[in-house]
Amino acid sequence: MSERATREETVNVVWSGNWVAERLGVALEGDGELQELLGLALRRNPKRAHLLVSNVLGKHVPQRPSVVHGAGFELGERVRALLGAREARRAVVLGYAETATGLGHAVADGLRDAPYLHSTRRPVTGVRQAGGFEESHSHATSHLLLPEDGELLAGGGPGAEASTLVLVDDEFSTGNTVLNTIRALHALHPRERYVIVALVDMRSAGDRDRLTAFAAEIGARVDLVTRSTGTVALPDGVLERGQALVAAQEAEQAQEAEQAEHVEKASGGAAPAPAPVPVTRVDLDWPAGVPDGGRHGFTPAHRAALEAALPAMADRIATALSDDGNRRPRRILVLGFEELMYAPLRLGTALEAALGSDAEVRYSTTTRSPVLAVDDPGYAIRTRLVFPAHDDPADGPGDRYAYNVAGAGFDAVVAVVDSTADTPALHAPDGLLARLAEHTSHVLLAVVPSYTPTPVSYTPTPVQEPAVLPEPLRGPDFSSYAPEDVGWLLQDLSDTELEAPTEEREEAIQSGGAHYAESLPVEYQPSAAYQALFTAALETSAARIARAVGTVTETVLAERGPRPVLVSLARAGTPVGVLMRRWAQHRHGLDLPHYAISIVRGRGIDAAALRWLAAHHDPADVVFVDGWTGKGAITRELAAAITEFEASGGPAGFDPEISVLADPGGCVRTYGTREDFLIPSACLNSTVSGLISRTVLRADLVGPDDFHGGKFYRELADSDVSGLFLDTVAARFDEVAGQVEAEAKELLAADRSPTWEGWAAVERISEEYGIHDVNLVKPGVGETTRVLLRRVPWKILAKRGAGADLEHIRLLAEQRGVPVEEVDDLPYSCVGLIHPRFTRGATGADGKAVQGA
Repeated sequence: MSERATREETVNVVWSGNWVAERLGVALEGDGELQELLGLALRRNPKRAHLLVSNVLGKHVPQRPSVVHGAGFELGERVRALLGAREARRAVVLGYAETATGLGHAVADGLRDAPYLHSTRRPVTGVRQAGGFEESHSHATSHLLLPEDGELLAGGGPGAEASTLVLVDDEFSTGNTVLNTIRALHALHPRERYVIVALVDMRSAGDRDRLTAFAAEIGARVDLVTRSTGTVALPDGVLERGQALVAAQEAEQAQEAEQAEHVEKASGGAAPAPAPVPVTRVDLDWPAGVPDGGRHGFTPAHRAALEAALPAMADRIATALSDDGNRRPRRILVLGFEELMYAPLRLGTALEAALGSDAEVRYSTTTRSPVLAVDDPGYAIRTRLVFPAHDDPADGPGDRYAYNVAGAGFDAVVAVVDSTADTPALHAPDGLLARLAEHTSHVLLAVVPSYTPTPVSYTPTPVQEPAVLPEPLRGPDFSSYAPEDVGWLLQDLSDTELEAPTEEREEAIQSGGAHYAESLPVEYQPSAAYQALFTAALETSAARIARAVGTVTETVLAERGPRPVLVSLARAGTPVGVLMRRWAQHRHGLDLPHYAISIVRGRGIDAAALRWLAAHHDPADVVFVDGWTGKGAITRELAAAITEFEASGGPAGFDPEISVLADPGGCVRTYGTREDFLIPSACLNSTVSGLISRTVLRADLVGPDDFHGGKFYRELADSDVSGLFLDTVAARFDEVAGQVEAEAKELLAADRSPTWEGWAAVERISEEYGIHDVNLVKPGVGETTRVLLRRVPWKILAKRGAGADLEHIRLLAEQRGVPVEEVDDLPYSCVGLIHPRFTRGATGADGKAVQGA
């Protein structure tokens, strides 16, 4: 499609950014096409209130399907010309969920022969994870890479030069998302060339320099292909005025709704509800073996099969639209669903071709992203429909949105979902189909079968057991715990120098130069005041902790008994595992085995330790134990690691569910409490964890048959309160036994399904504070303490009215010069924010190193 044709429907008499620009003084500065491609909207966000809204992406703004597909296809043709036909055939295209899944697929179409994969936020049982990364937008969670072909991202056979990786996003704003991806994949599969593709490049000069430096750092060529280039000009004070404007609009809309309800009641009540619009289901006859999208990979052969089938599927939709005997609808919307963008887009292009001038076909999709709607021609998001999620998302329920659909005059809407999302929630009275029916006279439902991968290229390598598996380390030779309390499945690195200054570690971690598990922070030495605070907190909370210990242990014994094997995640989980073991012994006379094992975010669980466990116990008896949940990152990490361990030939049967003392994040089924309160073992580091460091995983120290490493800080024995903590809590076991019995019985009968409330809160905070990396947001008392002890904190968010549980947080924050901000509507007692994009030139607390996102 020509550029002129692509522009045809992006020209507005009134620019869809005028409303925001006039009120806030925001301006788009760039080439002449920029305002045709982008409008502006607002959202509630303390760091960036404005939102760039694309007119050719097909996400928020309904657009002709041919324009949306053509925008990506032309970019793909430019990449093909850049690489040359030969290298274009070898390239792999990677798109970003959810916004750019369809755009990335269209770019792959433009390359013609390249396979396509997009990231996903939907875990799929039995599919091996090939990688993952964090997106820089808050409404998205961690991204998974789940290719059916395990060698797809390797980009070449053994000894062959890796092919070019083409990364596609809708907007290149700071570059954080793309750099995170390249850094993660380059570590696994180094290659000499990357191409970044986006509709618009809106980076600052500093961000452009950062990309150049990054390419030099990894020794690769990084090209950029975009349709338009520019920047967003923001006047002084725009953030505060934007926040006030959003608040005023929301208040005004709420008042108007209240007045309308009052008028309705005064006039005798609501008018009779119109008869519900019937929903017609159309059988697409989707071609067998063709995936619904790029979640697991989409090959040139898949592309050919889909192209051949599209005309017939479009005819079925056209027939269904006129089957009711009425004249065929004139204005039709094909509405996709979150990550499912490409299938409905191509159905839309085929329908557009089939109907020709007899109809106006438009295309857009639903989304997770909440945006303020203002009904004004100069504003990009004029209306929004709100409905509950209907695909049982892994991160829990929540609202979803469809923008610019209500009031747009569509005679018919063709809703396209995959079969996983064709649930009762979709058809519920408040579901998407019912909401659509309020604004159109004909709703058509087309269901694309969700593709079930069958691994074809990945062959697990048989695991060679070492001749002699090492035995667990035990106190007093390793840790101050009694030998029967815990066996550490670690190797002793006590004589290795691993500590580095906190600021040096932070800079290395955030720059990608090192992983956090490759070094250790210098152990925090508590002041007398802090030590006294720990002692007071322990005395105050001992009974509360004992209750939670008893409740989680009784739940484990009831569901996983009679003799579970406790395996704590070192080291925060280890004091909890010891206490659970002591409860089982004290109340039931059980002598439960207890081991501590290492798990590292981004690197997985200790496979050698799992093999040891499988050689000595039934994997089905193993119960993983941790201290608390924050946003649930380790919960997800463990599930993915167990799947990968089994796929690589490791013994099967381990249950990845984690049992925790406290689950404020709503991430697990088995817990002692879901309250976010001070667990004194979180106040200190090794001196409350048997004098053991956090675990270490470094290639020059840990081989494939070695346990991960750890250090025993014998020199800190005079400060050790590990035994005091255990004994103080255990002394309250009898006192709380009656409460534990009642609470455990109630929990066993309750619905304990994870809500993932914590993950949703972290995403929101990451967005609101402009951090753009959920790994830098640490929710809950325990995680906030870790931020203050181990990382470079930026600020602390404290729930307004939180009391004694936060005394140690306030003391540590004062010692480090970190501001504590009182906030409302916080699901946790507090949240710690790690300094974004830290460099040693930053002060750590004043935020001067944080660039405008």
